[in-house]
Amino acid sequence: MIDNRNLILAVVLSLAILIGFQYLVVDPQQQFAEQQAAQQIPPTAGQGEIPLPGATTEPLPPGAETAAPDVSAAMSREAALEQGPRVRIETPVLSGSIALRGAQLDDLILTRYHETIADDSPKIDLLSPVKTAKPYYAYFRWSSGDRTLELPDGATLWQADSRTLTPDRPVTLTWTNSQGVRFEQVISLDEGYMFTVTQRVVNKGSATVALSPFGLIARTGHPDVLGFYILHEGLIGVFDETLEEKDYDELEESGTIQHSTTGGWLGITDKYWLVALIPDQQKAVHARFVHSAGTNPGKYQSDFLYDAVSVPPGRSLENTSRLFAGAKEVSRLDAYQEELGIVRFDRAVDFGWFYFLTKPFFYMLHYFAGKLGNFGLSILLVTVIIKLVFFPLANKSYRAMAKMKKLQPEMVRLKERFGEDKQRLNQEMMTLYKKEGANPMSGCLPIVIQIPVFFALYKVLFVTIEMRHTPFYGWIHDLSAPDPTSVLNGFGLLPWEIGDIGLLAILNIGVWPIAMGLTMVLQHRLNPQPTDPVQAKVFLMMPIVFTFLLAQFPAGLVIYWTWNNLLSIIQQMVIMKRAGVPIGRGGGSQPRHTRQPEPKKDADTSKRQDQPEVETDSNTSQGQPESEPRMDGKTSKRQRRAKAKRDGKASKRQRRSGAETDLR
Repeated sequence: MIDNRNLILAVVLSLAILIGFQYLVVDPQQQFAEQQAAQQIPPTAGQGEIPLPGATTEPLPPGAETAAPDVSAAMSREAALEQGPRVRIETPVLSGSIALRGAQLDDLILTRYHETIADDSPKIDLLSPVKTAKPYYAYFRWSSGDRTLELPDGATLWQADSRTLTPDRPVTLTWTNSQGVRFEQVISLDEGYMFTVTQRVVNKGSATVALSPFGLIARTGHPDVLGFYILHEGLIGVFDETLEEKDYDELEESGTIQHSTTGGWLGITDKYWLVALIPDQQKAVHARFVHSAGTNPGKYQSDFLYDAVSVPPGRSLENTSRLFAGAKEVSRLDAYQEELGIVRFDRAVDFGWFYFLTKPFFYMLHYFAGKLGNFGLSILLVTVIIKLVFFPLANKSYRAMAKMKKLQPEMVRLKERFGEDKQRLNQEMMTLYKKEGANPMSGCLPIVIQIPVFFALYKVLFVTIEMRHTPFYGWIHDLSAPDPTSVLNGFGLLPWEIGDIGLLAILNIGVWPIAMGLTMVLQHRLNPQPTDPVQAKVFLMMPIVFTFLLAQFPAGLVIYWTWNNLLSIIQQMVIMKRAGVPIGRGGGSQPRHTRQPEPKKDADTSKRQDQPEVETDSNTSQGQPESEPRMDGKTSKRQRRAKAKRDGKASKRQRRSGAETDLR
């Protein structure tokens, strides 16, 4: 199997990518109803609730929130937003409001993004208020070890100096307790998704107070996740420059995960959206990921706590933290990382193991998309650039493959001659390779090089929001989604829609996956063909298998694969033509179990050179020679039977030899 080793390795590596990363899929979507907490924060230490950062397990003073009510009490989003006064949020990319009761950011809509590509599709609701089915919110407050100190909580009604928060108009929230301590929050917002919150305490009382500012993100109920192995959805953070990712299921098992860090960030991430707390990058904080189930759907929480600081009478304390709530746009995350010094903030996008390839690849695609006006054209152009970069190496490999194909007739003859002696056969094969300068492993090199590029592009198309709902030409309206056409409805020509068809969805193959499969067939015909019939059939099935596998991949990836195959076919055909190798199946090699017809000989030559063959059968005397060959160049009936018998025995030996080679 030396001559097929390159093909086998190529298939194994390709399948490792396709199956290992696409089809190792968990389907953890939950089928239970969502609940929420009526007054979520700060929760009591009772069942199902998460204590405040820095809080003890002692009962909270009057006014603290109680446990979540039954899910049947959940309100609609509109009804929940009417429960109290709010400060409106108006920016080019965000809309929503901040609840003055509790000073909670719990109403946020991404105005530039929709749920689907339909024109009337709803916009993305990122955060939701309490008392809804799926509460998701954030806030900043204070904690203290002094249980007699009145602190603002979820029931506190703050006063605002403005009814609208815009990039040009910050909002200041104030509340003063009965002990003369005034709490302030100055909230500002840029043109993007970054909130800046300055927490200030002014002690006008008669006693020193010790306070620890904190920030918190809470999400009730297990979110719907895609469940792909290559995509992280859940809790995420960078602690002391180390990225940590925890799935919801992992946090449910752990309960609480704690870190002490200086700098970094933490939060909750979806595929395209992120809500993250960003403490002062120069101060030490205590960070947590927490889950609590109790009798409710469960709550997932990210929070951080500054060290306690004493504030004497007449003095003040101020801390500035940030909250990111929006789309994970790579260029915006990079800008925040650079301008605000947020450590590894770009890792909020799951670029994966090949980060060093995926991110440059993204910027290359993004640059050319801006120049060409279409991400699909950018994919085609980048593929050509990659081909040019690796042209010398690929050219050498394709020449080696052409040489291997040219050697196939000689390799077949060696197998027929030394089929019974495997060691001698391998020695003769290696001698042949050395003599002709051929390398049986070099043919897989282009595919090995292509795999990281394939995976990098796959990650770019799959995880970056810039590819979401990005159209190509024709029927491709979203490069990050599978080809929407289907062979089941005649690629849209038949008047019916393809709904959920269960296992039959594997037959839901579009135009681009079929085109990709055809290019793989063409490539297969250009490659050296296996001499074993079973192996030949297996490799012939590979394009069909890959067609079904890639049918569910993003259309942009299938377009890349098809275009890359076409470029490879053109390059390989040119090299084969220059090397004098016939183009087509077999490449000039003989099928294993067929022989070329022997040339006819004239009567004189046959008489001089051919000797009569002797055969013993039931119709002739033992040792009696057969009749002389016919002088007209044809063989007698008995000679043809004898030749067929010899060929049959040789064929059996060859098949037995091939089987032993396969086993070895």
